[in-house]
Amino acid sequence: MINHSDRVASYQEGTFKGVKEIDLYYQSWHPQGKVKGILAIVHGLGGHSRRYGNIVEHLIPKQYAVYALDLRGHGRSPGQRGYINSWADFREDLRAFVQLIKTQQPESPVFILGHSLGAIIVLDYVLRYPQEASELQGAIALAPAIGKVGVSKVRLLIGKLLSRVWPRFTLNTGIDLTAASRDEKILAAYAQDTLRHTLATARLATEFFTTVDWVNAHVADWQLPLLILHGGADRVALPEGSKIFCQRLNCVDKSIVEYPGAYHELQNDLNYQEVLTDLENWLEQRLPANNDY
Repeated sequence: MINHSDRVASYQEGTFKGVKEIDLYYQSWHPQGKVKGILAIVHGLGGHSRRYGNIVEHLIPKQYAVYALDLRGHGRSPGQRGYINSWADFREDLRAFVQLIKTQQPESPVFILGHSLGAIIVLDYVLRYPQEASELQGAIALAPAIGKVGVSKVRLLIGKLLSRVWPRFTLNTGIDLTAASRDEKILAAYAQDTLRHTLATARLATEFFTTVDWVNAHVADWQLPLLILHGGADRVALPEGSKIFCQRLNCVDKSIVEYPGAYHELQNDLNYQEVLTDLENWLEQRLPANNDY
C-alpha cells in the first residue's frame, strides 16, 4: 500500500475515457512546490496502479509527480479480467492517458514507465506514434516481457487455438506468485490483494505475442531515450530478451541494468532501493536543460 505521507502535497484519483468510451481508473500523486518531472506508470498483467508505492514514495520528495492507470480488465477499471479485443485497445488507452497528463501538467516533462506486459504497451505505443513519443523525455522498461515468458507451452497453445473461436476463454496464467519478489512480506501482501488477478484470455495471449513480434521487428526504428531494468533471476519475463532487444537498438541513448538474483517485481524486491536510485539518476540526467526547477 502507498503511504500518503506529508511529502505528498496532493493525491487525486479519477477516470478518463479510453477506447469505446470506457471509463478507465487512474491515480496521481503530486509533491509540494514545483514539479520537476512526471513519471507515468503502466502496470503488468494482473496488476494495478497501487503496486508501485515504493516508486511514489521515492520520487515525490525529489519533486516528481507520479501518474498510474488501471488497464482495462484490471484493478478498478471495468472490463472482463485479462481480456482485450485488440492490442490497439491498450495502445489507444495509453495514448489517451498521456494526453490527460499533458492536459493537466502542460509545462512538465513526462517520462513513461511500463512494467512487464505494460512495458510492451509502452514500447508499442512509442514505435507506433513516433511524433507523439518525441514529446516525451524518455521511456523505462521495467522487467519487460520482450522475450521468453514463464508460461507453459500447453497454455500458450490452448490460447492460440481458441483465440478466434472463443476469444474470451480464460485460463489462469500459472505464473508462480513466489516469482514476484524475494521479500516474504511483499508476497503475503500480494496474496491478500483483492485487486490482483492471475487471468488471461485466449485473445489477450495471441494479441500479446503478435505485438511482441511486431516490436522486435521494428526495434531499429526506436529513437527515444530508453532505460531497461531487469532482474537476473526473473522467471516471469526472462532477462535474455531484454539483453537481445537492447543490443539491437540503434538509438544512441540506451541503457540496460541487470540486477543479479533479483526477481520480476523489481520495485518491490529486496534491492528495490538500488533500483529506484538507478531510476532516479537516469531521470535526473534526462530532464530538459531549460527546466527551471
